[in-house]
Amino acid sequence: MAKDTPQDAARALEYKEKGNRCFQSGDYHGADGFYTNAINADPSNPLLYTNRSMSRLKLAHWDDVITDSLHAISLLPDNMKAYYHLAQAQIALDQPGAALVSAKKAHEYCVKEVQSHAKGAGSMGVITELVLRCKKEDWERRERTREKNRKGLVGEMVKLLESQRDRVLGEVDTGEKEDVETEYAEKIEEVRRMAAEVGLEGRRRKVPDWIIDDITFSVMHDPVVTRTGQSYERASIMEHLKRSPTDPLTREPMRVEDLRPNLALRAACEEFLHENGWAVDW
Repeated sequence: MAKDTPQDAARALEYKEKGNRCFQSGDYHGADGFYTNAINADPSNPLLYTNRSMSRLKLAHWDDVITDSLHAISLLPDNMKAYYHLAQAQIALDQPGAALVSAKKAHEYCVKEVQSHAKGAGSMGVITELVLRCKKEDWERRERTREKNRKGLVGEMVKLLESQRDRVLGEVDTGEKEDVETEYAEKIEEVRRMAAEVGLEGRRRKVPDWIIDDITFSVMHDPVVTRTGQSYERASIMEHLKRSPTDPLTREPMRVEDLRPNLALRAACEEFLHENGWAVDW
């Protein structure tokens, strides 16, 4: 491949601007075409792949989104938007585990952008929502697997009891058969009852107070703590500070720089949501 020239980059920028105008007008096919032309002119620019993946998200071309996002990441490893697009495509393809990894990466780089006073603050809310959605769908996938395994185990136990019953029936006198039938019917019913109770126990849902953000009243994913010791979800307290640079409790002046990660609470939130993904919609 020939070495890229400044003229290639300039032509790529022209195509990119045309693609942006198409995207803004809702012409995602046109945007895709112009972004492709831009990539052909300057294939080393990771932002062009990120732009094209954005148009392909709108077109629901999930595999192409993944390809573009991964290529953008190979060119720019801390590409927040590429990880964000990648997670959306993976969740659409029912890959919640992989999507959660990608969404967490997007969140990680978003936090770094905020801390370096870049433009990441505007993306914090939507990325946090995506992380929580991925956690919920990953939990639901694991819950379906557990439920399938539980039902399979119950079926195996019932078959084993039925086999034992039939063997015993073949060994006892006629007058004892009714008692054997009753005994094994009760055993089978007990197995099914206990399995149902286990399933019910897994559906008992209570959200602890410590995981709730006091601004949005939603579960927290990335809690940060203020100087007064109160913890909030990072996205919600940052949104509050954009409107009013004050502590929500004391009303004293407060800045983003005053926030610190609450690592212990974050670990507790992570563990709780891993086992209780339903809580995302609480």
